[in-house]
Amino acid sequence: MTDLNKFRGVFPPVPTIFHADGRLDTVGMGALIDKLVNDGVDGMLILGSGGEFCHMPKAQRFDVAEFAVKHIAGRVPVLLGISSPSTQEVVEFGQHADKLGVDAVLVLNPYYALLNEEYMYNHFRTVAESIRSPVILYNFPALTGQDISVSLIARLAKEVSNIIGIKDTVDNISHVREVINQVRPIRPNFVVFSGYDEYMMDTLIMGGNGAIPATSNFAAQITCGIYRAFKAKDYETMFELQRQLSRLSTVYSLETPFFGVIKQAIKLCGLNISTEVLAPVKKLSEEKKQQLMKVLTFAEVPHQDR
Repeated sequence: MTDLNKFRGVFPPVPTIFHADGRLDTVGMGALIDKLVNDGVDGMLILGSGGEFCHMPKAQRFDVAEFAVKHIAGRVPVLLGISSPSTQEVVEFGQHADKLGVDAVLVLNPYYALLNEEYMYNHFRTVAESIRSPVILYNFPALTGQDISVSLIARLAKEVSNIIGIKDTVDNISHVREVINQVRPIRPNFVVFSGYDEYMMDTLIMGGNGAIPATSNFAAQITCGIYRAFKAKDYETMFELQRQLSRLSTVYSLETPFFGVIKQAIKLCGLNISTEVLAPVKKLSEEKKQQLMKVLTFAEVPHQDR
């Protein structure tokens, strides 16, 4: 029986750190993981969207997962992204995750080919019943092209015991609200994470578990602070930090995708890591770096001007 209490709070989607030739930079990746543990995060997501899984060959995804899980070494719970448009490949990634002993896996609905709801259901059920690791659904319709409907989430929660929760990355808090309203009566302990940083507070207030916010990679004092203040019922501090987070969330509009933005922000905020990204994406331009520094200043996030 999985202890679902471990899935609470702030789980940053950890960027994958690379050398200039695209190889995994284990020194930089290890330093980032250690920093996040020291920052007090509640868990980590490896190979989520911000981890650039979508641009990696299969062998590299295995390597990143193995290194990260070994380096985290049980200090915090680990979610591992195993998404692919291929159900068969997701099962393969999931069985690898089983061997690593992760706390749960994160699974998108298949992307590119639009699926009817029965096919989407079949994907998630097949994956969940083919692996031991608990499955957390990942709903990101802006990137997959399809929403996982609340009715489908409720059906999966009711019929597939190994599906334990959802990361809901929908730019509309009403979707999170309806997941909680319709799924919790079926599965009272169903895990609900906000995928958008600035919806974490609302998600917590409605009874959700927390968030998977990329800004926590470089400004954990804000998102972790919101969660701690919520638990302590220190609502004035929570509101103040939420206002700060709202200003900071502008970073996501600086570049598409935001991979280079987050890495550059981590470096500006004091951890000297490589800011290399995988093709076809390029490193953040000097102009965008200047814009990023302005956002960090506006949000009152301490950083170096370099």
